[in-house]
Amino acid sequence: MGPGVEVSGGSAANTAAGVASFGARAGFVGLVRQDGLGTVFAHDIRAAGVAYATPAAGEGPATARCLILVTPDGERTMNTYLGAAQNLTPAQIDDAVVASAGITYLEGYLWDPPAAKQAFLKAAEIAHGAGRQVALSLSDAFCVDRYRAEFLDLLRTGVVDLVFCNEAEVKSLYETADVDAALVQLRRDARQAVVTRSEKGAVVLGGGHRYEVAGERVAKVVDTTGAGDLFAAGFLFGHATGRDPATALRLGALAASEVISHLGARPQKDLIALAQEGGLLK
Repeated sequence: MGPGVEVSGGSAANTAAGVASFGARAGFVGLVRQDGLGTVFAHDIRAAGVAYATPAAGEGPATARCLILVTPDGERTMNTYLGAAQNLTPAQIDDAVVASAGITYLEGYLWDPPAAKQAFLKAAEIAHGAGRQVALSLSDAFCVDRYRAEFLDLLRTGVVDLVFCNEAEVKSLYETADVDAALVQLRRDARQAVVTRSEKGAVVLGGGHRYEVAGERVAKVVDTTGAGDLFAAGFLFGHATGRDPATALRLGALAASEVISHLGARPQKDLIALAQEGGLLK
């Protein structure tokens, strides 16, 4: 086993950092503790160009951290301590910040702690009240297993406008081993959905349309941590800036291919430059 590498992470935080790397304005709402890791996290996300103003907790659990073991083929196993992150409450949701955002992106992991769930719902209500959109990442197949009925309700009632998931998560959502059958049902339930399919690329469903994109070629897959987070970043950037779904998918694939080429879940190269090289941005 090689030496360890310590880097800032967090699913939605990685996505926000990716959006900022494309040159868009991004903000993050999330709780850390007043400790060493909390200080590092706050510094790193701001250094990535993301606005972050949630006050750190002065007491209670320590800042979240995750031990990730990466195998030679780039796959990973995670052991996560959520710590202070799960203590986010509705009081820490800044109404003005949410109302000013074109898209509020929420991660499914927030559905575990009751207070964070209420913070999730408050943010969605504020966003819709301001005429904005709400996006949701289903986060993990085990998370979907725990809250299947509630997640489906969020889609069917329009609390969520855009949902992100991978093949394992969408199959879990509809309790089927047939991904194509799951996609048919997802197309019925969601206003818009983006499904990542590893090396097979991704598909976006919505508005009576289906668009697909192949996966980007990567010379060597080093670490797949953050691939879905950065795919969401690229797609959200494209979607928020009025690009067509096919282009938004390609931006997502480009961002994901960058992050799996190195250790860590934050981009290390200029995504604007990469997108320009690929003819996706001028």
